[in-house]
Amino acid sequence: MKKATRLEKILVRLEEFYGAQQPRGPTDVYEMLLYRNAGYPPSDERCAKGFEALMEKIGLRPKEILRAPDKQLAEVMKSGGMIPELRAKRMKEIADIVLREYDGDLHILLQQPVLEAQKALKKFPTISDACAERILLFTRTAAVVALPSNCIRVPLRLGYGTERQNWLANYREARAAVCAELQEDGNEYRRTYMLLKRHGDELCKAVRPRCLKCPIAAECTYYKKLQERS
Repeated sequence: MKKATRLEKILVRLEEFYGAQQPRGPTDVYEMLLYRNAGYPPSDERCAKGFEALMEKIGLRPKEILRAPDKQLAEVMKSGGMIPELRAKRMKEIADIVLREYDGDLHILLQQPVLEAQKALKKFPTISDACAERILLFTRTAAVVALPSNCIRVPLRLGYGTERQNWLANYREARAAVCAELQEDGNEYRRTYMLLKRHGDELCKAVRPRCLKCPIAAECTYYKKLQERS
C-alpha cells in the first residue's frame, strides 16, 4: 500500500474536524458563471443571495436576463453586495455570449479539449485560470487541480509554495506543490478544494487567523514562525 503523503494526512485531519464537505453553489457550468458574478466582494454568502434574487425576480435563462431592464437587474443585484450596476452588466454579457456563441447551450463548450474549454471560459466576465479550473473540476468535465482563489493562503501557510507579492505566482506555485502530493482523481481534487476553502473561511483567515483552534497547527509553517517570534 502506498504511504499517505503529508497533504493527504492534513486533509484527513481537516475532514475529521469539519466533516465531509459538499459543493456550495451550483455545479452547472452556466449557473456557475452567474453565481460567480452574483456577489461582490465575492463570497459564498453574497453570491448565493445575489443568485437566488436573480432566479426569483428575473429568471436564469439567457433571454430572461437580456430582456430585463438594466435598472431592474441592477436593483436585483443589490442583494449580492456592492457595484450592482457593473454586476448587472456582467450578467447580460454572460447571457449574450451564451446565446450568440453557443445557441443557449453552454455544455457545448465543455465538450472541447480541456485547454480549449479553459480558454473559452476565460472569455466570460471575472473568470480567471483559477475560476476556469474550478468550473472544469466541479462540472466533472476534467480532473484538474483547482484551489480556492480567495484562500490560497491556506496551502501557502502549510508550506505548499512560497508566498510572494504576485497572486498568480502564488497560485501556480501552490497548485503545483499540492498536485505533487495528490492522486490523480477528480473526487480527491474536489475534496481537497472544499476542505482548504472551508478551513480558510472558518479558521485560517487572512487577518487574525484562529491558530489556537486549528486542527493542523502542528503542520503549519506560518504558525511555527509565529511561535518563534513570540
